[in-house]
Formats: sequence, C-alpha cells, structure tokens
Amino acid sequence: QVQLVESGGGLVQPGGSLRLSCVASGSIRSIVGMGWFRQAPGKQRELVAITGYGGETKYADSVKGRSTISGDNAKNTVYLEMNSLKPEDTAVYYCNINDGFKSYWGKGTLVTVSL
Repeated sequence: QVQLVESGGGLVQPGGSLRLSCVASGSIRSIVGMGWFRQAPGKQRELVAITGYGGETKYADSVKGRSTISGDNAKNTVYLEMNSLKPEDTAVYYCNINDGFKSYWGKGTLVTVSL
C-alpha cells in the first residue's frame, strides 16, 4: 500500500518562508507527476503547484513568483518552497504523486501564517 507523508508545516510569520516535503513509500510505479494542493477551512481544495517528469512546472497565480516545486523521482519525494508568506496561505497542504495509473494523496500538513 502506498503511503505519502508530508512534513514541514507549522506556524510561520507573515513574510516568512518554509519548505514542505513529501515522501512516498510502498508499491508505486515510476512517478510521472508530483504536485501540491491546499485547502483552507470552509473552502475547496485547490492546486498550488505541479511538476512533471521532465521537470516542467506550473503554479497557481496566487503563488507565482514566490514558490518553487521540485522533485526527486529516485527518492519518491516532492518539495514545495514558499517565501513571502501571507495569511491567506494558511491551509492544510496535501501532496499528490501520480504514477501513470492513479494518484496518491498524503494526509496533509497544516501551515498557519500568523503573528
């Protein structure tokens, strides 16, 4: 059974930065895509960033210019670095890994941006 475990969340002050990590373990096929999503209380889950097998990346407009997604396929790991954090970035962040057959989700890590 595939398991994804996120880490790196916590309380961050506005203007601060963080680095989220997600490690996948278990029976997983070759990774073809990795991504980060987030869900704020009472709101729908939304895409934050994705990266493909060839290293191409896409970002949500709300995080462009201050976020970087990267992956290490050999380690089944995906990272999300964010800076200039804003209170509206507060959400539970979920990682997602696609192996060409299905998508796998982590349980999420809470990021709270506040003084």
